[in-house]
This record gives sequence, C-alpha cells and structure tokens, in this order.
Amino acid sequence: MRTAIFGAGSLGLVLGAYLTQAGIDTTLVHHRQDMVDAIRQNGVTVTGNVRMNVPARACLPREMSGIYDIVFLTTKQFDNPRAAAFLAPMLGREGVLCTLQNGLPEEGLARVLGDNRVIGCTVAWGATLEGNGVSKLTSDPASMSFGIGPFDGKWDSRCQSVKRVLEAMCPVEDVRDLRGTRWTKLLINTAFSGMGTVIGGTFGDAAADPVSRRLCLKVINECIDAGLALGVTFARVQGKDAVSLLRVTSPLKQFLALKVLPLAIRKHAGILPSMLQDLRKGRRCEVDFINGALSAAAREAGTPTPVNDRILQTIHRFEDGTLSPGRENLRLFEDLLD
Repeated sequence: MRTAIFGAGSLGLVLGAYLTQAGIDTTLVHHRQDMVDAIRQNGVTVTGNVRMNVPARACLPREMSGIYDIVFLTTKQFDNPRAAAFLAPMLGREGVLCTLQNGLPEEGLARVLGDNRVIGCTVAWGATLEGNGVSKLTSDPASMSFGIGPFDGKWDSRCQSVKRVLEAMCPVEDVRDLRGTRWTKLLINTAFSGMGTVIGGTFGDAAADPVSRRLCLKVINECIDAGLALGVTFARVQGKDAVSLLRVTSPLKQFLALKVLPLAIRKHAGILPSMLQDLRKGRRCEVDFINGALSAAAREAGTPTPVNDRILQTIHRFEDGTLSPGRENLRLFEDLLD
C-alpha cells in the first residue's frame, strides 16, 4: 500500500506523522522547497495535545513518481481541478483520491477523475501550522475521528483500504450516505469556522461569546433549512442528532440549543479556523468553498441564508484589506439578531 498526502500543511503533517509512525509507506507532498527541506532534515513534529517527532519522507509535486494506491488531498480547494488532473496518471487502475477538505468538494473532483475514483473523508479534529514541518494538534485526541464514504455510493475493497490506513490515527466511521455526512460537517464549519474567522478566534471563542453564539445558531439553522429543502438526511454527530438538538422551532428550543452549543463544541474548542490561519498569513482563504457553498446550495433550494451571506461578505472584506478579524465585527450583524 503506497500512499501520499498531497498538501502537507497543518492537517497533512499530523496525518503524515501518524501514518509514518505506524509503518505505512507515506510521502508528504508540498509545493514549497523550504517545507520539504525541513521535513527531510527534521522530520514531522506534532505539538499541542499530542507530542511526537517522526522522521518522514517528503517531496515536491514534480518529484512524485510511480503509482500510488491512495492519495489524500489536503490542499486548498481552488486548486482542485488542477490537482486532480495532475494526480490522475499516478493513481493507477485501482488507485483512489481521498479528499480531507471541507465543504462539498467531491463532485468537482469526480468530474476530472470519475465517480469511482473519489472517496470523501470528513475530519473531526483540527490543527494549526506552527512552522515548517511543525503542526499543533488542537483537538482532544479522545474525540478525534474520520468519516469516509465513496462518492459513487459503492463501498468496496478500496474503501476498506482507506479505512485501514486512517485507523492508524483514530477511529473511522463507514459512511454510507456521504452527502448527509458532508452537510453535517458543513453545518459545523459554516457556523464555527465562519464566526470564528469573523471575530478572530477559535471555535470555542465563537461558541462562548453570547452574540456570536446566537449567530452561529442562526447559521446552523440556515444550513438545516437548505439541506432539508434539497432532500438531505443529516448524519448524526458522534451519536447525536444535530437537527433534533439544534433546529429552532420555538423560543424554548432556541434557549436549549444555545445552552447546548458550547457543550457540543468543547472538545474542539481550541480549533483555530483554517480560514483565519490563511488570512493571518496574507493568503486567500476557502470561504467561497465553505460558507459560499452553503449560499449557493440555498439559492438552489430557495431558502434564505442572511447570516451566512453576511459572514461571506465580511470575510471577503478581510481578503481585500478593508476590514480585519475581531470581535468588533459583530456590530455588522446587529440587524440580523432577533
């Protein structure tokens, strides 16, 4: 079993450390020479809630060679069509691309590779890049998990192979309804990653601030309404029915849901949104593929998403330099609060 992690950033470094430590033939691929050199010289270092240093193999994309059984895709989504076309010849007849990205990336990848070559993976943990070859695990190790499912809906030996590899890190759930699982993750990311980026804080910060928490709940309900209108069956989260817990149908339900949110996110409270990490480094972020994906789906469904749309607009202002992340941005949402 020959694997590669294409895009060895914050998540890719942590995953690569676990797989390499488990003896799985893994190559970490990054487009920057300084990152590749650091991994080759010093290995991968994981800090935070787990501490390890693992000697690892790394290369630039142009240095990849041969056939890979599994390529884990952890790059930014605006590179997806180009990445899929580049990787296609290296996957071989039975090779698969497993995307660990947020949002709804599988359809675009399948247009390049074919439905049967794409496996989706939701990631229930977070990490922050601290330097070349160094990543901080920000989730509680006891709460980490993956959920994997084939884009074409056909669970086969290749899915089993991906599952066995990922189990070197943490538990892996067999996902038979990838769409429902993706939408549940979208619900979490549009709310906590979106609002965390707006206020310049972690998932926990977004849940702890009373105003931000109310806005998070509104985004969650916008996502639920859009998904249900499109016929999505939302997957359970660690055994919990997010729709039953968080859908607001009365003042009492709203009161209870606002109490639940900080508890629901507590094991992942330290996650710093990847969008915020990118903005702090002066990079384009993936808001169009996370909050933008919800806005686009909601337009198709005919359901309103005013809070999510405002998050999208606000983060675009961060990108063009007319605004900066910070709690003071909550004033931009005052007209959307009940």
